[in-house]
Amino acid sequence: MSNLDLVQEIREPANSFKPMELYVFVDPLNPECWELQAVIRKLQIEYGHYFSMRIVLSTQLLNLNKGTLSSNIDTNNLTHPVLPSVAIKAAELQGKRSGNRFLHKLQEHLFLQSKDVSSYNVLLEIAEEAELDQEEFKLDFHSVHTAKAFQCDLQITREMEINEVPSIVFFNECIEDEGVKVSGLYSYDVYQTILQEMMGEESLNRQSPPPLDDLFTKYSTMATREIASIYNISEQTAECELKKQVLQQKLERICMAKETIWKVK
Repeated sequence: MSNLDLVQEIREPANSFKPMELYVFVDPLNPECWELQAVIRKLQIEYGHYFSMRIVLSTQLLNLNKGTLSSNIDTNNLTHPVLPSVAIKAAELQGKRSGNRFLHKLQEHLFLQSKDVSSYNVLLEIAEEAELDQEEFKLDFHSVHTAKAFQCDLQITREMEINEVPSIVFFNECIEDEGVKVSGLYSYDVYQTILQEMMGEESLNRQSPPPLDDLFTKYSTMATREIASIYNISEQTAECELKKQVLQQKLERICMAKETIWKVK
């Protein structure tokens, strides 16, 4: 990476409690970016006390060239591959958690339910499921602030020479240092090792996962495979524990074509 001027301007000051910063570059329509989410969640649970994280939307340029968008266009019946990214930035204006929740719901609709998330009407449905303020979301979707936020993400993608998604760039607390870029999707232990090496420690203090109830307070929907990975147990064992939560009426089970999702009631 040769040109990091823009990135250095927007990076937050180093925090003594979180000496690392991760830039996670995703295209919401990319299946590998959906798979990365489970890795990121486990990394946050075990080592989140070491790093802060920023999601950067890196929608493929091919999608951006499919037709034109105008602030005057009637979006009610509009379908365009760039709309999901615009919607995510609009959701983020209601808070970082709202943006992350919307992104997760959007990917669920796309990869588990095979819905057309490039449709404005579908995006409104997702916003409702993500418990966003609907009127605020509609206004923000068309606002100049959302457009600028999305353009900023694309500019960061160019400045950091991101040519593949997903990608993660690891920064340490020294803002002058270049980051370590990891392009593509890898197993959890690869990201864990990089974090450890950049911290310069022989071993990191790994936090134990919280009780299941607390986990679902943070992530309202999770797949069986995610639970199994987080607690380092088999999927069969995880499913048995999750079924107990269903019997206690804490969770509901949603059987998708590709995997089982568990949702807070």
